[in-house]
Amino acid sequence: MSEETSSNQTPDAHDKAVAAPRAAPESRVTSTVSRMSLTQLTLVVLVVIFIWQWLDSHNRINQMQEVVAKRLTEVSGNNQANQTLLAQSQEQVRDLGGKLSLLENRFAETQAQRAVLDALYQDISSNRDVGVLADVEQVLLVADQQLQLSANVKAALIAMQNADSRLQRLDRPGLTDLRKRIARDIERLRALPEVDLPLLSKQLEGIILAVDKLPLAQDVRPPASAKMGGPKPVEDNAWQRFWHELWQELRQLIRIEDTHQKELPLLSPEQSFFMRENVKLRLLTAKIALLTHDQAGFRRELHTVQLWLGRYCDNTARSTQQVLEEVKKLSATPISADLPDVSPTLDAVRNYRAAQERSAK
Repeated sequence: MSEETSSNQTPDAHDKAVAAPRAAPESRVTSTVSRMSLTQLTLVVLVVIFIWQWLDSHNRINQMQEVVAKRLTEVSGNNQANQTLLAQSQEQVRDLGGKLSLLENRFAETQAQRAVLDALYQDISSNRDVGVLADVEQVLLVADQQLQLSANVKAALIAMQNADSRLQRLDRPGLTDLRKRIARDIERLRALPEVDLPLLSKQLEGIILAVDKLPLAQDVRPPASAKMGGPKPVEDNAWQRFWHELWQELRQLIRIEDTHQKELPLLSPEQSFFMRENVKLRLLTAKIALLTHDQAGFRRELHTVQLWLGRYCDNTARSTQQVLEEVKKLSATPISADLPDVSPTLDAVRNYRAAQERSAK
């Protein structure tokens, strides 16, 4: 059994022994094949990766080429646009250069014209100064005449203010001294006492109108005296009444009056008319003296009027007393004052104008 068993086992072992060497090469082949298939698979994978990278790179290159082509197209378009703009800019530069040269020429012409205008302005300015000074001189001359001839302070003050305003508009530093002189004369004129000429003139006109209504001394009748002998007896006889009335009329022809004067001025109607007209004439002369600020003439005429009215008019009448009071008040009213002398200011303006005329020449 053991032999059978050994015999039986021996072929199997032998087979295994034989199969073992055979199995070793097969396993080697299998391992080799597996190794080759793994290498091939790796190569295939590498090839696939390479191909994929190559395709991806190719696609990227194509895309980049397309982008570059687009960019090149855009750049070429931009270059063309830039060239067009450059050409336009160059053309504009050429136009601007021509305009600049034209402006330079015009600027040179303007500078020349400005120089001419400056010279003309200086000439006109000097002539204008001389003209304004001539006007100021005439205004000051009018003011001096108003003060010397008619003593019209208000007109002289207006003239001086007008002269100062003209010099102020001229605005020259050299005119400061003249303006100071004029301002000093204006202050002196303003300091003078103001005379209300319209009111005084109106009062004189009222007196002139009242002269015709003043009663004369010779026209005054004394009050009827009481008859002596008591009441008049009743006369039945007509002849007695006639002789009585005749006697009364004869008594009325003779009149005795006390006029408180040494002699009674008797004037005929014609003389009364001329007396009143002479009084009016004296009042008109006083009015002229008032307008010319002639204090002595004004008082002289009013004094004469006062004497004539007191002599020929009824001093007991209220109207005569009122007129005499008004004449007395007017005679005491001052109508003149010490007027300032503006001739030095006028001489200063004349000298300054003469100097300006010499400098202008």
